[in-house]
Amino acid sequence: MRTKHLLPALALATIAALVSGCMQATSPATGRTFSTSVTEAQETQIGAEEHPKILAEFGGAYDEIPALNRYVDSVGQFVAATSERPEVKYTFTLLNSADINAFALPGGYIYITRGLLALAVNEAEMAGVLGHEVGHVTARHTAERIGQQQQAQVGATLGTLLGAILGGEQGAQMMGALGNEVAANYLGKYSQDQEFEADTLGVRYLRRATYDAQAMASFLAALDADTRLQARLAGNAAAADQYSMKQSHPRTADRVQQAINAAGPVEPNAMLARNEYLKQIDGMMYGDDPKQGIVRGRDFIHPDLKLAFTVPQGYRIQNQPDAVMAQGQNGALIFDMGPSNVGDLVSYVQSQWNPKAKVESVQRVNINGMEGATGIAQGSINNQKATFRLLAVRFVDNRVYRFLFAAPQGAFSGQESAFSATANSFRQISASEASGFKPKRIRLVTVQAGDTVESLANRMAVDEAKLDWFKVLNRLDQGQPLQAGQIVKIVSY
Repeated sequence: MRTKHLLPALALATIAALVSGCMQATSPATGRTFSTSVTEAQETQIGAEEHPKILAEFGGAYDEIPALNRYVDSVGQFVAATSERPEVKYTFTLLNSADINAFALPGGYIYITRGLLALAVNEAEMAGVLGHEVGHVTARHTAERIGQQQQAQVGATLGTLLGAILGGEQGAQMMGALGNEVAANYLGKYSQDQEFEADTLGVRYLRRATYDAQAMASFLAALDADTRLQARLAGNAAAADQYSMKQSHPRTADRVQQAINAAGPVEPNAMLARNEYLKQIDGMMYGDDPKQGIVRGRDFIHPDLKLAFTVPQGYRIQNQPDAVMAQGQNGALIFDMGPSNVGDLVSYVQSQWNPKAKVESVQRVNINGMEGATGIAQGSINNQKATFRLLAVRFVDNRVYRFLFAAPQGAFSGQESAFSATANSFRQISASEASGFKPKRIRLVTVQAGDTVESLANRMAVDEAKLDWFKVLNRLDQGQPLQAGQIVKIVSY
């Protein structure tokens, strides 16, 4: 969670002003024709205008290791130079996000997260992801989607995120006032056909750049392994997949392999560049950036804001860019920052937080010496009656923070004591305590004689499933043996 609210909605009106009637266009990469109202020059303008907004929404560029940024850009430029649109001014940005993701704006703005770099094991895999995104640009998929008037979100409202947990449009609508929507026509889910087309083009560019095209398939397998592990640890496969890269990139292993096969036989001496890649990511931050808050088991700590709280037993925390979410078997919660102009907290909870909600039993409370107000609202999520508890707390620095607790109506009373415990755990942390939280990092280890998967996994600075995470990060989940002299990744401080 960053120290600011969600960005205002991206200016769709600006795009409307840029475009006129639909026209026939031809994809430079595929020769396929489609209808669109956006010219190539307008795509460049859209990308340039929205680039700073994307940086703000996704935690900014990861610039802690300048050489790593240059490395990502150099590989991206190398791949893009083999495309059908080398004249495009491509901008490759490494985002400071632990999520595993990559996407492209029109006009050649391409983004990849440090979370994705942590999962990849060689340069060819990174190049494959970048090539896939270049494929979206060269095929002009965004212009095609705008022509079809498809709407997509790059950042869901907090209410929509709650709806993703508990399910249902009504709950999302009720909580929609929690944050401003960050939406645009030019980011979101591509169709399966467009994803396959981008895969085909990405493989083409990998081959032209002399990389091993099988790296696209191997990374997809790693993504599946990561998603399965996340799902198992969360105890809810559907919920875990809500936040997987697979949601925005609906691809299947057989279609990726089909694209690889269509590109022809593997070139001899095709490049993987494994050790070079690993050396580049050595020391890279892994997981949460303390500047955006960190998760330690059931605890959420924000060293910069000097606050912390503990979620109920059995709840699993997800630190989103502008909110903290936690999900349990029979409930969920969202924590975020309120607006800067909140006056009386009782009035705020009763009528200003969400003017459309009927909030009852509003009362003042004391949370560890801090002024607070709370109330109850009834609603429904996915046609199931639900109860919501709203809590606003004025922190020691006069900022107002908000907890939204939700549970199906029949389960709410059983969750109230857990919700109360979480509310009362909200506290200020000292400067000395805040300074003690350091980011985790990717560290390289050279396998020595006698080392085992288990002994190296024990060195992983993760809260759970050390062995499983070590295997996923190093592609050892199929029982591959270690060899002396092999370089592997661990997570350490």
